[in-house]
Amino acid sequence: MLQKILVKGPALSRSGYGEQTRFALRALRSREDLFDIYLINTPWGTTGQIVDNGELQQWMYGVMAKTSKHVSEQGQFDLSLQVSIPPEFEKIAPVNIGYTAGIETTKVAPQWIEKSNVSVDKIITISQHSKAVFENTKYEAVNKQTGEKVPDWGLTVPVEVVGYPVRSVDPEEVDIDLTTSKNFLAVSQWGPRKNLDNTIAWFAQEFADDEDVGLIVKANTSSDSMIDRAHTIKRLEALLKKVGDRKCKIYLIHGELSEGQLTWLYQHPTMQALINISHGEGYGLPLFEAAYNGLPVVTLTWSGQLDFLCKKNKKGKQVPHVIRVDYDVSPVQKEAVWEGVIQKDSMWAYAKEASYKRALREAIEKQKHYRSRAKSLQKTIQQNFSEATILEEFVSHVYEEPNEELADWLKKIEEMEVL
Repeated sequence: MLQKILVKGPALSRSGYGEQTRFALRALRSREDLFDIYLINTPWGTTGQIVDNGELQQWMYGVMAKTSKHVSEQGQFDLSLQVSIPPEFEKIAPVNIGYTAGIETTKVAPQWIEKSNVSVDKIITISQHSKAVFENTKYEAVNKQTGEKVPDWGLTVPVEVVGYPVRSVDPEEVDIDLTTSKNFLAVSQWGPRKNLDNTIAWFAQEFADDEDVGLIVKANTSSDSMIDRAHTIKRLEALLKKVGDRKCKIYLIHGELSEGQLTWLYQHPTMQALINISHGEGYGLPLFEAAYNGLPVVTLTWSGQLDFLCKKNKKGKQVPHVIRVDYDVSPVQKEAVWEGVIQKDSMWAYAKEASYKRALREAIEKQKHYRSRAKSLQKTIQQNFSEATILEEFVSHVYEEPNEELADWLKKIEEMEVL
């Protein structure tokens, strides 16, 4: 019997959680012999919606219409898959699974633990970093009924990890006038966690005298609207004004890019590396995409990206294949604290300026070396993160094996005559 599964998440959103929801739907759809899929689309902040109008999007519209009809007829579900942060989890089916990117710091908020323990039967997250933070976060709590202190109160539901699969996408040219022959790429939303101010400012300082070096910044502040574009341009101009005179070029791309256009940027012959010195990543999709396209990456060896940026050496040890940036792990900035999400007493990583600038120089001066390492990593990623492998892994953590004994017992009950 097919299991009726309700997926609740921002399926149409241009966001990380939107991509996560669409991946989950692709995985479930790959086994329509197991699942009868339903979908409730939810908003995600101020992010825009995808507009590619492709086959997946049309299928989602059909599933949402089916869901509306099923709910109006008071239809039930066997299990739910809820794509969000834990405070949004609900007990809406006999079995509930929370699918979350988790947290990029060293600690999850107590609200996350409390809501997870009472609302879901399992959590699926996207990296070993996120899983470890969920499992290792402990608080001193008090039993409300007895007043007894609980010194190591924490998560009681299991946590599984499933990453993302490699996507095979044909490149589509981006309308950008590149006048520099040594270019870098940064793909990021402009917020406290992403550390984009230092990413750009330190780059401009390091290459102030290099007129043939450029940085392509694919960024927005909160959405892809014209208002957001004007705000982002103004923000970039103010930042560069503080840097002062420079010869290097900074290019801004604002607005939606297709997967093919991003692929074109990753594969562009002038591209030296993708840059990411964010304070932490749940996974780091642009890092993953750059790596499986064979582009070197300049980044920290901390947080979610380590799941795919490492290769085993001859001794069997996992070694990052990146242009390494040194860092310190310290408390989050005051302006980054977000009640119920980013804890005041949690920590994340801070890139060291001198190390970052050295890594940028090395990306150019040792391009042949790092390109060779990137190609080697690319092969490993394509083997370990194939579409078939990751979709199957996700399904294995969602599908509930039917209880044969219970099914037989229920069948007998149905066949019994009422006296």
